[in-house]
Amino acid sequence: MIAADEITGLYGIIPTPARPGADRLDARETVDVDETARLIDQLIRDGASGIIALGTTGECATLSEEDFDVAVRTVVEAADRRVPTFVGATGLGGHATARRLRTVAQAGATGTLLGLPMWQPLTTAMAVDYYAQVSEAFPDLAVMVYANARAFRYAFPLGFWEGVRATAPTVTSAKVSQAPELERMHEVTGGGVHFMPMDMRVHEFAQRAPATTTACWATAAGMGPEPSLALLDALARGDAAATAAAAANIAWANEPVAPLISDPELFASYNIQVEKARIAAAGYCTPGPVRSPYAHLPEEYATACRECGERWRELRTRLAAPGVSGA
Repeated sequence: MIAADEITGLYGIIPTPARPGADRLDARETVDVDETARLIDQLIRDGASGIIALGTTGECATLSEEDFDVAVRTVVEAADRRVPTFVGATGLGGHATARRLRTVAQAGATGTLLGLPMWQPLTTAMAVDYYAQVSEAFPDLAVMVYANARAFRYAFPLGFWEGVRATAPTVTSAKVSQAPELERMHEVTGGGVHFMPMDMRVHEFAQRAPATTTACWATAAGMGPEPSLALLDALARGDAAATAAAAANIAWANEPVAPLISDPELFASYNIQVEKARIAAAGYCTPGPVRSPYAHLPEEYATACRECGERWRELRTRLAAPGVSGA
């Protein structure tokens, strides 16, 4: 099982490419299998150290069980054990999640990106017991906690991390966006959980915990991984100027959607749409339509997403120019 200190590099979060008509409520067989496999292969060839699939951007919540099974098999087979692969399995309740976890485990994924059941909010006692039961039922499947407080209506406090470390040994990582108590989180987990930040904040995490900030996740990888890789490379070299330049490049590319991303309630309503719209504009892959019922995106936001994607594409072109190093 992959350990906390074995998680390094860029973990690309992918959309689940959809076939035309996937935005219809009655759509079936919506997964674009060929594009999903192509995207994963391209990301690995372009330097991604890991793949995260079927999270929010991957539309885990909107896939039918039949499409979920197809997506899982496609992702794991395309990665072909070249890099660690974490596949989301979050469901409405425990039994539904267990069914998905069996599919992920049987396919041979490295681990699962796992949030809390999404119907009724959990207390800390419930949340800790949930992950403890997952560890017991799936002892060979590494768990990356999907620590999204807004999505799961739970704050993931220190008591949760301490309890999980004591009772759920398969939890070896967590996908986080912000961690105001990062130092204490490391302390209560004894270094046994890798707290993985997003590319937009990895340099901030590295300032606070340089020894343990060895990886980041990026939904932007669906637009091409090079800008995020440049930032990680600068951090690894200890080059402060290059780190600042790479972080500024990413901030510039994301500037058009910054007002959306910085408003938690607004972003929660358009999360999938924003990601797929900017990914489509960047041209690195073809994400296809957003699955029902989330296919609506106001034009002002769609315009901002397209500009973000175009800026990301321009940034990749600049980084690929002769004589340009990681920053």
